[in-house]
Order: sequence, then C-alpha cells, then structure tokens
Amino acid sequence: MGAGVVQSDGGGGGRRSRRGRGRAKPMAEINVTPFVDVMLVLLIIFMVAAPLLTVGVPVELPKTAAQALPSEQEEPLTITLTSDGQVVLMSTEINREDLLSKLVAIAEERSDNKVFLRADGAIPYAEVVQVMGALNAGGFNDIGLVTDTGGPRLNGSDG
Repeated sequence: MGAGVVQSDGGGGGRRSRRGRGRAKPMAEINVTPFVDVMLVLLIIFMVAAPLLTVGVPVELPKTAAQALPSEQEEPLTITLTSDGQVVLMSTEINREDLLSKLVAIAEERSDNKVFLRADGAIPYAEVVQVMGALNAGGFNDIGLVTDTGGPRLNGSDG
C-alpha cells in the first residue's frame, strides 16, 4: 500500500542543489504582520486624538430627555452663551451689538438657515430669548437648542 508515502525525484533525498538547476519560486504570500502592526498603532493614535478634536467653549448645558438631531451636510452655525454672559460665534467671541450684523452677513453666504444655540444653564431665560430674537432677525429661523442628554423626563423619572 502506498498510503502516506512521499515520492522523491531521486536527486539527493529530495533536496535541490544550489547549482542553478532549479530556481526558487517567488513567494506568493503577503506578510500581514507589518500591516497589522501599523493598523494597531494608527488605531491607538486615533483613539487618543479623537476626544481632543471636540472644539468648543466650555459651558454647563442643561440636561433634557430629548434625542439628538440627525447630522447635517454643511457644518452648522453655532452660537454659544457662556456663564459670564459672553457671546461666541463658532469659536470667535463677539460683542452683543455686532451679533445681528454678523448674522445677516453669514445668512447671505449660507445655503442652510439652521443654527445651534448653546447656552449655559446659569444664563437667565431673557438673555437666551434675546439672542434667539437676534438669530431670527438675522435670517436664521431654524434654531436648535443644544442640551445634554440624561435629564429629567416629564413623567417624573430621571433619564
């Protein structure tokens, strides 16, 4: 029975000589170890860098039970009211007197009239409404109020 028997070519016990009779075939396998190493390093870099990419003015947002809005195509315009009463347009601090003129200029250039309003929870409601009125007068009538999730629900339970 010939099961399990390896046939040799009769030339020196199955070894090839290095005299050029038979050239070594090129290896057709890809070594994936360096690829995996690079991917793991990139993964660690992005995991460390991702929390640093959130740019904004630190405010204590009120908590609500509302769900997040779907993401938009264009970067949304963001107005922030800080706890000390400053108005920040995107990342630039501006005077309240200049807010309306800047909003009108921005509204002329943008195709989307959506704006997100971030207000610190310590800001009086009257100041938030005044800024909302300026946004409406400036051409932005789609105003989204930014809050943190996990706040109290109307049924009395905490989110």
